[in-house]
Amino acid sequence: MSDSQRERRKGLLAGAAAYGMWGLFPIYFKALASVPPLEILAHRVAWAVLLLLVLVRSREQMASLRAALRGRSLLLLAASSLMIGLNWLVYLWSILTDRILEASLGYFITPLVSVLLGVLVLREPLERPLLIATGLAGFGVAWMTLQLGRPPWIALALALLFGGYGLLRKVVSVGAVVGLTVETLLLLPLALGYIAWSRASGRLAFLSGSGSRDALLVLSGPLTALPLLLFVGAARRLPLSSLGFLQYLSPSISFLIAVFLYREPLSLGRLLAFLCIWSGVAILLARQLREARALPPPE
Repeated sequence: MSDSQRERRKGLLAGAAAYGMWGLFPIYFKALASVPPLEILAHRVAWAVLLLLVLVRSREQMASLRAALRGRSLLLLAASSLMIGLNWLVYLWSILTDRILEASLGYFITPLVSVLLGVLVLREPLERPLLIATGLAGFGVAWMTLQLGRPPWIALALALLFGGYGLLRKVVSVGAVVGLTVETLLLLPLALGYIAWSRASGRLAFLSGSGSRDALLVLSGPLTALPLLLFVGAARRLPLSSLGFLQYLSPSISFLIAVFLYREPLSLGRLLAFLCIWSGVAILLARQLREARALPPPE
């Protein structure tokens, strides 16, 4: 096996581990069902900051961190921190209120939302296959709206927030780890403020009797950062087309968890909506496969 093949294998394993962890997050956060979503989010931010600062220092990236805390980069990262914070909050709320299916729907349509944002904001060309794919996804969302009697706002919120987050991170020239460190630092005052308020009002779940729950809250921070670090490792070793395939692993795992573990209802009408969206995803994957085959083979 050549060195390039070994690197690709490492990248594939890292990418699968990252998306697999994200897919299994519903099980982890279901164990924290007695904790309000805002408190879980506050702990994710607070404990992630500690780990990320250690990582930035160990990688000798403090200069990059200081540079990212100035000027245009700071403004863009402030906007992206707001989007990723809201994304995390909506995702946590969907898990704790038994709406994992709708959350998985959101992450299935996120790549298609990213395509539309690229067309509308970055003026990227909208090719015919992408137009068909987004049309199928749009029809699926409309059909889901008819089935639910309301728009699937959780799915739409997650897709729009994460798609917007990806767009902002695309235009700011900051590395993944440094960028996430800045984002969590910007969210930290809000997180600590909420924890202090909850403590003062007697509503804080942390340190209120359950050691296992406290441990899960502390570990939620590293678990926020670890999949990202694995993803960064995968992105360095794999072509973007391969990462495009892996990104559907997470919502697929969440979909199976919702249906078979937590028995969320999946009516025929809702299944048809998913089938429309999966058809759009299949077209997007086929396009990525053609692009991957067109690339020159690795030396």
